[in-house]
Amino acid sequence: MNIESYNHRGGDFLELVRILKALGDESRIKILNILREGGLCVGEIEHILGMTQSNVSRHLNRLASLNIITYEKKSQWVYYKINEDKISEYPFIRQLMDVEMDKIELCRKDTEMLHCYKQSGMTCEQLKECTNKGKGL
Repeated sequence: MNIESYNHRGGDFLELVRILKALGDESRIKILNILREGGLCVGEIEHILGMTQSNVSRHLNRLASLNIITYEKKSQWVYYKINEDKISEYPFIRQLMDVEMDKIELCRKDTEMLHCYKQSGMTCEQLKECTNKGKGL
């Protein structure tokens, strides 16, 4: 079988390769890990993972370009979430999220940070205000 004739549940071989490459990045795994519990805006992802806005946006764009995640605009905020249709097309991603991520200490710590953030009751807008105050704006 050659590369051009390979199909994976409706996807092509090159798409599979691009997905595997995208999942080969620690930051994107960390983002998927916290998104598996629901949608988050960029500021929330930044806060929870301790990453810069530009870094988070770059990784989100890569995941969105492969349809692994989707996004929805609500007022001025864009919320990202797991694309369940793509995950069902590539079940190994579900296995990674549901089984393997829980075995990784770093992912468990990020999930704890996510839970602390959610318990705080803060919103994207409040996070932005706190961030701006911290910068002296």
